[in-house]
Amino acid sequence: MDYIDQVLEKLKEWARKLIEALVSPDAEPEPELIPIPVNDPQRRRR
Repeated sequence: MDYIDQVLEKLKEWARKLIEALVSPDAEPEPELIPIPVNDPQRRRR
């Protein structure tokens, strides 16, 4: 029973964190990736 209680507690904790992450107004948007031009002379020779 002790093992089941530990698993249930862990599931409750994960669920709480997930709900907080989804509902929280403080969520930061993911940064937009900036494309970086790369000079690749080997591709130009073909």
